[in-house]
Amino acid sequence: MSIGAVISGCKGTSLTSQEVSFFERTNPWGLILFARNIESPDQVSSLTQAFREVVGRSNAPVLIDQEGGRVQRMTAPHWRKFPAANKFSVLYDSDPVKALKYVRLISHLLAKDLYDVGINVDCLPVLDVPQPGSHEIIGDRAYGVTPERVSVIARAAVTGLTEGGVLGIIKHIPGHGRAMSDSHLALPIVDTPLEELIHGDFLPFAALADIPMAMTAHVVYTAIDDKQPATMSNIVISSLIRDSFGYDGLLMTDDLSMHALSGTFEQRAANAIAAGCDIALHCNGDQAEGEAVAEGAGALSGKSLARAEYALSKCCNPRTFDVEAAEAALAEMMGETA
Repeated sequence: MSIGAVISGCKGTSLTSQEVSFFERTNPWGLILFARNIESPDQVSSLTQAFREVVGRSNAPVLIDQEGGRVQRMTAPHWRKFPAANKFSVLYDSDPVKALKYVRLISHLLAKDLYDVGINVDCLPVLDVPQPGSHEIIGDRAYGVTPERVSVIARAAVTGLTEGGVLGIIKHIPGHGRAMSDSHLALPIVDTPLEELIHGDFLPFAALADIPMAMTAHVVYTAIDDKQPATMSNIVISSLIRDSFGYDGLLMTDDLSMHALSGTFEQRAANAIAAGCDIALHCNGDQAEGEAVAEGAGALSGKSLARAEYALSKCCNPRTFDVEAAEAALAEMMGETA
């Protein structure tokens, strides 16, 4: 059976019979989890295992947004609390070597929490570069306010994830840091001249173009395409992301249920795939929407299938590491006693 070019959500802490039937019919490439799907380690392990049994692929991607700070789906009492990305930038001001060591160690520790319950993809690192006056949706989720710093710290973060057996996703390509609105609620329009974007917002994505998975931004960049957000823009994807950045990894959309987008869910998925995205992401678990997204996205094939297979080939067993040192670093970053 062909694999659907879609990553789907589910409603609760276990798969319903309707969801099992839906996944059997559509065979989504992956599953994404949110706080509504998280209860305990045993429950998450059972959920990830159940999804893989339904689709018949033991390495099927299971994703989560586990950044730290205010974006953390797995929380206490069962899992560690992690710092927001900006805390590493603050440490970098005084001791850049220590900051890079800590972000790598702590990202490895974060990956351990995910790997232990069957999650093999984290929607991290955020490569967006916030600008003065921009919407707070990025804010402290960023590793700094300069593209150079974001690139360096994000590289250490994705290295730590990989060493922990978890794939990272660079987001939100080609950059959400300049947006004046939250794309969950409205369509941001960025009127910044291309030259300024090239020397700022776009740099981290070009610097980490070897990372095998990326997530698009639902943002219009008028200097490139004044009509379509990046997710739906063949110009942005082909000319900028693929050609200028040299990015040939798996390109997934941000959540297609976000209010930045318009049209039916089938149209949203079909338009994103036609623009050059490889995978459509639908997060909220609404089955009617999910059916439409799956229909619009179609099956993984050609270059998209090859990119998906390559990404999963980079998902390796965790390396051994000094857990005590990582926990001490985490305690220090969280302002606690090691």
